[in-house]
Amino acid sequence: MLESNQDLFPESNRGEWIRLRTMIFIRWVAISGQLTAIIIAYKYFELALDLGLCFFAVGLSALANIISSFFYPESKRLRELENVFMILFDLFQLAFLLFLTGGLNNPFSFLLIAPVVVSAAALKKRSTVIIGSAAVLIVTLLSYYYLPLENISGDTLTIPDIFLFGNWIAISTGIVFLAFYSTRVTSELNTMSDALFATQTALSREQKLTDLGGVVAAAAHELGTPLATIKLTSSELIEELKNFPELLDDALLIRDQADRCGNILDSMGSAGKDDLQMHQALLAEIIREAAEPHSQRGIAIETKISDGHKGGIDEPNIVRRPEIIHGLRNMIQNAVDFATAKVWVESSWTKDSIVITISDDGYGYPQNLLGRLGDPFLGTKVGKENRHGYAGMGLGLFIAKTLLERTGAKISFANGHRNQTSNHSQSEPSGAIVEIYWPRKKVESSSNLFGENQKFSI
Repeated sequence: MLESNQDLFPESNRGEWIRLRTMIFIRWVAISGQLTAIIIAYKYFELALDLGLCFFAVGLSALANIISSFFYPESKRLRELENVFMILFDLFQLAFLLFLTGGLNNPFSFLLIAPVVVSAAALKKRSTVIIGSAAVLIVTLLSYYYLPLENISGDTLTIPDIFLFGNWIAISTGIVFLAFYSTRVTSELNTMSDALFATQTALSREQKLTDLGGVVAAAAHELGTPLATIKLTSSELIEELKNFPELLDDALLIRDQADRCGNILDSMGSAGKDDLQMHQALLAEIIREAAEPHSQRGIAIETKISDGHKGGIDEPNIVRRPEIIHGLRNMIQNAVDFATAKVWVESSWTKDSIVITISDDGYGYPQNLLGRLGDPFLGTKVGKENRHGYAGMGLGLFIAKTLLERTGAKISFANGHRNQTSNHSQSEPSGAIVEIYWPRKKVESSSNLFGENQKFSI
């Protein structure tokens, strides 16, 4: 029972979001660090480095930056393949520099991990696997092939073979682990970012619908005065034009059309731009409004309102927040999509709390996903298909849960006890169950629903 949103977001193309300017800046930072390390090693630690080849290796990076800046605007967005080539270039350039300076004996050899982490954070998994494999191969080769480090006295600086092997193990393990770690965390962040964007879009749409109701009421109120003036003026013209039949008909038409406009405005909404019904409603009305768009979809929706008056507790008067309307509507839509024949929406309240339970007679939530419901993008085909032919990705539930939790709600998911082999409709809730709990003070309006009687002047 997971709402499908497979078409909401295309396949990730974040690897094409990186600007050339960003890659150039990172490379200049690396070049500065490499030059500093070479100069310090040569001047202060008196290592016999082949400065010509070392500066040649660093110069390759500088030249690549200059060429990139010359031929492309810095605002250029690199394609996935271009990013892969740039990162591989940096990886091999660093490998060449390490080859000239002791291989894995060089303490800076751990920097071979950096290009892989960048790839894991920005590119697709396939690209990361390619770059990571290249990095592991380079580390392996550098453990055997390198120019030894020597000081000016001719002494070779090396570490014991067991430490050299340890460096190979540590760097290779770091490449694999950090690539996996970075990929997983970045994927989670990107998924949440997409889902929150979808949530904000849904909330914005609901807010526009709510605002539209206020605009209609305000229009009815504001247009009342000019229409009254037109009607009054046309009535006076009718009296004065009784002796001019050809003009009298026009005056009568003006008055009739003014009356018609007044009737249209009355049908559009209650007069008064401060109509409290635009801002709050009884709990039963909120549920009715949320369920109404799904009432003609072939599934019966039964609402049960608790008789809270038995305990002397009035029905809650709920603030009409877009989050509440859209969240409930999404939950009911989810139930309708996966129900066999019927959906139940039950509400109850006490002096301190409000509870709405939405249930259906479908097959319920996949048992293995009950603990993860409310997470976005659980994956496709994770449960039984609904009557529209899809299994869903969980984004609809995430949006509804997020919006409702913003209003102070606590939401729990459960399954009923439906016989999985039964295809006939059930007379009692037996599929998926959603319970939405609010502290009453979080959503209840403190003002009178109908307000005080207003004085109107004509």
